Amino acid sequence: MSDSTRGTPAPIAPATGKLAIFTPGLGAVATTFIAGVERVRRGLSAPIGSLTQMATIRLGKRTDHRSPLIRDFVPLASLDDIVFGAWDPIPDDAYTAATKAGVLVKDDLEPIADFLKSITPMPAVFESRYVTRITGATNVKTGPTKKDLADQLRADIRSFMAAHGASRGAMVWCGSTETYIKAGPQHQTIAAFEKAMEENDDAIAPSMLYAYAAIMEGIPYCNGAPNLSADFPALIDLANQRGVAISGKDFKTGQTWMKTVIAPGMKARMLGLEGWYSTNILGNRDGEVLDDPASFKTKEESKLSVLHTI
Repeated sequence: MSDSTRGTPAPIAPATGKLAIFTPGLGAVATTFIAGVERVRRGLSAPIGSLTQMATIRLGKRTDHRSPLIRDFVPLASLDDIVFGAWDPIPDDAYTAATKAGVLVKDDLEPIADFLKSITPMPAVFESRYVTRITGATNVKTGPTKKDLADQLRADIRSFMAAHGASRGAMVWCGSTETYIKAGPQHQTIAAFEKAMEENDDAIAPSMLYAYAAIMEGIPYCNGAPNLSADFPALIDLANQRGVAISGKDFKTGQTWMKTVIAPGMKARMLGLEGWYSTNILGNRDGEVLDDPASFKTKEESKLSVLHTI
């Protein structure tokens, strides 16, 4: 088939200009990520665990010895072009939050303390009914409807990008696991979803408002928790209509990652897996939130799906 028949793929636009990374949540996950990026930028750490920064891609045959780094082959943003914005119901700056989280030690944080202290969270959309174990939530938006709160998030995105000269953005949910919600009539169409926001329907959780705001602003959205978030017809349709990428259903970087690596191997060797015991090792605010049965139900549904076929 000739190019004139099948068409020529459009070239990927160069990744130029500032890239705003928005994180709903400025706790252990977000501050560890932000601190890691800054340490790499300053030459204090290697980007261990980063697919884009450390992995290679093979071109042609193995004997050709053509295996450039992914970051050199694909037009990706430079780490130096990234700026960070965040929302959190607790007003701690990134340095204070990282210190409290305890994932990184003092020697990791002190060389970049000035940078971390400069990142303060914008007031968050937060309702304790969806995350019952969070305390100290004083940095919270107010508004007559959930639609109004979503519009406030959209305004935050625009203001932040303008202030930092960012031409592109992406949003990654780094907040706590919300209580378990199943998709209902409110989640089936865009009209039904927007109506439910106007009516302050309990089926519309804060993470959904962030996802809606991101999509409406043309910002790709990645869900780092097993919340329903953007994983339902209304927001999937909205993302398709507006040409915005959405992804994610939990980061799966801890015990779920181990399950996906180890459990299939045990199945393949017919080693008779009868059960799986899991615990939250890191703890922090995430562990406290998951002490609530309603929030744990959301996590449990996500993690069990990994093992059902095994």
